[in-house]
Amino acid sequence: MTATGNAVSFSGSAPLTGDIAAIARRDARLVVSPEVEARIAAARAVVDRYVAAEVPVYGLTTGLGAGVDTKLAVDDLVAFQLRVPQARAVGVGAALPREAVRAMMAVRVASMAAGGSGVSPPVFAGLVAALNAGVHPVVPSLGSIGAADLAPLAHMGRALLGDGEAEYRGTVMPAGEALAAAGLSPLPLAPKDGHALVVANSLSVGRACLALEDLDRLLAWSLAAVALNFEAFRANVTAFDDRALAARPAFGQREAAARLRGLLAGGSLLAEGAARRLQDPLSYRCAPQVWGALIHALAEAREATRIEIASSGDNPVVLAEEGLILSHGNFDMTAFVLAWERLGQALAHCAAAIAWRTMKITSAGFSDLPRFLTPLGQSRTGFATVQKTVSLLEVEIRSLAAPVSLTPIPVADGVEDQASLAPSVLAKIEAMIERMRYLVAIELAASAQAVELRGVAGELGAGTGEVYRAIRARVAPLHEDRSQAADFTAIAALVETSEP
Repeated sequence: MTATGNAVSFSGSAPLTGDIAAIARRDARLVVSPEVEARIAAARAVVDRYVAAEVPVYGLTTGLGAGVDTKLAVDDLVAFQLRVPQARAVGVGAALPREAVRAMMAVRVASMAAGGSGVSPPVFAGLVAALNAGVHPVVPSLGSIGAADLAPLAHMGRALLGDGEAEYRGTVMPAGEALAAAGLSPLPLAPKDGHALVVANSLSVGRACLALEDLDRLLAWSLAAVALNFEAFRANVTAFDDRALAARPAFGQREAAARLRGLLAGGSLLAEGAARRLQDPLSYRCAPQVWGALIHALAEAREATRIEIASSGDNPVVLAEEGLILSHGNFDMTAFVLAWERLGQALAHCAAAIAWRTMKITSAGFSDLPRFLTPLGQSRTGFATVQKTVSLLEVEIRSLAAPVSLTPIPVADGVEDQASLAPSVLAKIEAMIERMRYLVAIELAASAQAVELRGVAGELGAGTGEVYRAIRARVAPLHEDRSQAADFTAIAALVETSEP
């Protein structure tokens, strides 16, 4: 997959998580190469041969789940596929955001393009056309346990058959009307197609692609907040010395320290004797180790996600070169969710460090600055009550970091007794990201205030200086007490939408 302008080409190369985000968030158009079309056709030819030979194949000539023991009549093969998305459209709750639905659709196309689904070329082309036309099925957010995202994909498939609801050009309407308005026809399902639409983890993987884009920005801003706090606190930068870190090169810590040194480069904090203490509290001194763990966990989650969008997790899988269709368990997401659970715990460690540093920089006893960073004396509140918001955000992130991916109760008459809960894992990661943005925003606001009170605003490093100016372009210094809610919201929006 390659991106050119506002188009993403699905070709012979492995898809990129950033391309899925571009399709989902920036309406990049999806272009399918002839190579992918040939791959789809070759796999479909295998399916057609199995149908003609009446060979038992799960979901093709048999029922699904506990119904695997039910052989389908030849004249029921297509009707069964029409029933598959209808019977599995059991989701509840609020509708997924537009970008999540687009990401899910793009990931389903990407995994079909790997060649293992056996989907018919007209249905594959119809899914691509709906995505490019901006027809977005209304998909409830709750209903999948991650043994394939059956319910969300079933709501998608049902809408593309002309049933249910879809959003088109900002208006939610009956799905059949949305398709007609876009100049599209309902998907013409053939044997296996209904199953091919739903038997994947496309929602979980799509949300992961969006989260990775968010986390790249959040990581960069959180490192910027660490560095700006170091400037304000006058912390000891020997914590970033690569010689010490090389003595025990734990995952990611040398990269984290290098990025922090880059932010501080050219500033007075790097001068001999600039630090106020020989050793600072651990939330300062261990920043390379804690953020290094986040960098490592983020890389692991990215690779786990890349594998999913570049591969076919369909069960059964069509192996076109061998002319075979094989049942398996490649839809299981245990390795994927463990990578994301680990990433959530790494975020929680960073959240705790942010919270502690924010408490330290606003404490006169630790920072040697005016208490709660108010320049007008103790008749003013300053950043005092902000500590409550910081405490709440940190504890919620810590709570969300608790594992959720242990196997739920068995379903499908006990046949499906293992599941990853991947959608729930990604949902809580999204909630953690939202809270983490506010934590980073508060540390940035407090550090900018502290830099001014310290009198070092003109001595900042090249990177921290840019960050300080970006904050001050949006938020004025705190003199007289005021509501800071709008300040934190403005900085959080900066963290969400731009690079430091």
